[in-house]
Amino acid sequence: MATRKRLSPEESRLAALEAARGLLIETGPQSVTLKAVGARIGRTHANLLHHFGSAAGLQKELAGHLAKAVCDTIIDAVRASRAGLGSPREVVDLAFDAFDKEGAGALASWMILTGNEDALTPIVETIHQLVDEIAPEEAEHGTQPAQVHEETLALVLMAMGDALIGTALSRSLGLPETAARDRAERMLVRSMDITGPKD
Repeated sequence: MATRKRLSPEESRLAALEAARGLLIETGPQSVTLKAVGARIGRTHANLLHHFGSAAGLQKELAGHLAKAVCDTIIDAVRASRAGLGSPREVVDLAFDAFDKEGAGALASWMILTGNEDALTPIVETIHQLVDEIAPEEAEHGTQPAQVHEETLALVLMAMGDALIGTALSRSLGLPETAARDRAERMLVRSMDITGPKD
């Protein structure tokens, strides 16, 4: 008889969050339940209750988990872009993909609709930490902290809106589906042209 590998509490939580992320991407936020996650990783409902307290608790931690992974990737992309190893478009695509393909936009909307707005706190706090981390580095290139905050706000709102209605709205306006991404890219390029080192 095969025995199930015993995971540490942290490994068990991470496995549950990765399973929840998979469910979110595959079938949408309504499928991120304790029962579905437990079935996917071979854990009991009681085990997941112990870790997360409720489905709302799981969704809140999933939001934080997604936000951290995305922000870590965006920080790397911003630094690569500043070093000439990447492009503003890569930063834009990472942000937009996080809300679209990675499901953060759908999860945020679902949490608002189900009255679980406080579950958005980890996303907001993680993005704030991202801005606080890159602002001093951007200041070295002449970008004011307020500008970094404004551009982050605009980028996140554009990415969120695009994930929710971007395709339909672009079509109705006769624009390419990449219109919002293109606009966000121009915003970042313009910022880098204004604040970058001058020859």
